[in-house]
Amino acid sequence: MSEQLLTAAPFLQLCTVAQRADDGGARFDAYIDPIWTIGPKVHGGVMLALCAAAARRTVREVHPAAEHMQPISVSADYLGAPDPGDVVLAVSVRKLGRQVCLADVELQQNDRTMVRAVVHLGIVDTEPPAWQASDLADMPVEPPAAAMSYEPDSEMGKIVHVAQGCQLRLDTSAAPFLTGAQGDPRLRLWVRPLAGDEADPETAALFAMMAGDISPPVVFNRGHFGWAPTIQLTTHLRRMPAPGWLRVVASSSAVGQRFFDEDHVVLDSTGAVVVQSRQLAMLPQKS
Repeated sequence: MSEQLLTAAPFLQLCTVAQRADDGGARFDAYIDPIWTIGPKVHGGVMLALCAAAARRTVREVHPAAEHMQPISVSADYLGAPDPGDVVLAVSVRKLGRQVCLADVELQQNDRTMVRAVVHLGIVDTEPPAWQASDLADMPVEPPAAAMSYEPDSEMGKIVHVAQGCQLRLDTSAAPFLTGAQGDPRLRLWVRPLAGDEADPETAALFAMMAGDISPPVVFNRGHFGWAPTIQLTTHLRRMPAPGWLRVVASSSAVGQRFFDEDHVVLDSTGAVVVQSRQLAMLPQKS
């Protein structure tokens, strides 16, 4: 982990953007530490959360009614794969409303737009859900001893550097690819922010949105290994997560010859759905 990181709150530091002094517009500087990568490139969910953080700050600064609004929906188009390091976030406010606000965000590096995001802000639910469907009812609230951790020197840990900035466990019973077998394109994980990140509710909400992209590509269970670049990712924040482990199930409804879809459902420690996401990604080719 970089010495620049606040060791108890690395995600808070990631999402603390600084307004640029060289212009009067809504442009912010941010630094993406190398731990927020998959292999050499920045993790897609991290970039989505960073765009959400910049939009939230901008809208709140110009619209007092947005003081308690959160990024309830973020749709991100991935135009490039940035390296860790310095990035610029350019925000354009499109709508200021009493219930919903809208902003466009571009994440730029070396004068090139890498991510273009549309961010809706609104008031999240606070009451218990009236009804929800989830196939995570049989998943333990906390990871069992048999769950696989992403140790830095393990095969997964050498690639998934994001695991250095949080607690991350994989359900080995739902990951036949680990033993060379195949199965359904469905994986289950547990993830939890570090103590300082979890203690700040607004950072914990952004972290939960990042967790909507935390799974290895589910097509690993179909024998497709390698980089699966995301084309488009849409993530919904349904409510503020309660402290504790987040339970994640990732699945695909259709795996094609070139592309596949991947859905994430994220539950908090109370069992409430806090995040839902869907992405379209390119299929790694079998070796």
